[in-house]
Amino acid sequence: MSGTLYVVGTPIGNLGDFSPRAVEVLEGCDFIAAEDTRVTLKLLNCFEIKKPMVSYFEHNRFERGPIIADRILSGESCALVTDAGMPAISDPGEDLVRLCHEKGIKVESVPGPCAFTTALALSGMPSRRFTFEGFLPVEKNERKEHISSLLGEKRTMIFYEAPHKLSQTLCDLADALGDRETAIVREITKIHEQVIRTTLCAAAEKYSKEALKGEIVLIIGGAPEEEKEKLSLEQAAEYAKELVNGGESKSDAAKIAAKEFGYKKGDIYKLLLQEE
Repeated sequence: MSGTLYVVGTPIGNLGDFSPRAVEVLEGCDFIAAEDTRVTLKLLNCFEIKKPMVSYFEHNRFERGPIIADRILSGESCALVTDAGMPAISDPGEDLVRLCHEKGIKVESVPGPCAFTTALALSGMPSRRFTFEGFLPVEKNERKEHISSLLGEKRTMIFYEAPHKLSQTLCDLADALGDRETAIVREITKIHEQVIRTTLCAAAEKYSKEALKGEIVLIIGGAPEEEKEKLSLEQAAEYAKELVNGGESKSDAAKIAAKEFGYKKGDIYKLLLQEE
């Protein structure tokens, strides 16, 4: 009987955010697959957990993934952790989770902090619809193509970025997208947590001269809605007339047309009466 892969969220800054259930799972699993075993060891030491670890990260995932999966298939249970936040979100753990599903291995979640959702909640930016873009590509042409694909994106956009790359990213985005409402959220749950509300162009200018430190989440407003060409009052009245022909009363038709096209109901109603 195969074991289970547990996808365990870890603190993104404050160790107090580590859940009791997460501690229980790490204590009960057979081994831990960690992005950086040195970072995870600090977490384990804090909660007095002693477990064998294997490294699983970007550059060994294709080699190490099948080995981990085989161990789970043989009956061991594994906890997958990243240095901070939820594994498999802009993280190579995604490949291990997929592999386990393909092999019929049970995958369970132990939810924990996630930087991009926390940053969005802190930012005050529109959150009804958003898109998580993760890290932008490093290669110049691929990066340009990716940013170009976002020109018409109307949802709030969320990016991860390293502090030493922030200035170039802000410049690239400002050049392509123009000025947009922007929030830079850094050092979430840490002592120097900060939310910087600004605009994309202002941020690009300021942080080309002034460096920011810490883990950064960049949130940018979506493309503005295109204004619809406003119909004339006479055209609005023609629309109302079609509604009347379809069975609406003149009063109701005028009300509907007024709401649709931004005119006063009385003005449209007068034109309808003139048609008699």
